[in-house]
Amino acid sequence: MSELELTVNRTIPASREAVFKAWLSPDMLAKFMATPMGGSASSRVSNDPVKGGRFSIVMMNGDKEIPHAGTYLEIDPHSRLVFTWESPYSLDDSVVTIDLTEPKPGTTDLTLRHVKFRSEEARNGHQEGWTVIIGGLADALS
Repeated sequence: MSELELTVNRTIPASREAVFKAWLSPDMLAKFMATPMGGSASSRVSNDPVKGGRFSIVMMNGDKEIPHAGTYLEIDPHSRLVFTWESPYSLDDSVVTIDLTEPKPGTTDLTLRHVKFRSEEARNGHQEGWTVIIGGLADALS
């Protein structure tokens, strides 16, 4: 079986610096890393945004907590962020890569690539989830 992966692309009307900082700010992460399944409007977040640092994001779906965690593998300011992704629906060595480019001032092209899932269903759920989350990021920055 080939390795399951997904890619989400979005143009965000904000600078690369603003988009990059949002991914490392606990307050901003809590705003846009909310469950795409109709849960609460925010999540509980803690993070240590340095290479080798850990993060924890607990999304809420009604009364159910959905824990996510990971380790920052690469932090290239305003360009790239790479981290492991530990969730009930991904494999232990699942990795998310976020690349940012600024085609024109004040606009950022974001490409998120996530690899290694337990099943096609888990991958498809994450595809939907990341799409909603990145939309929430765009809304939080506008």
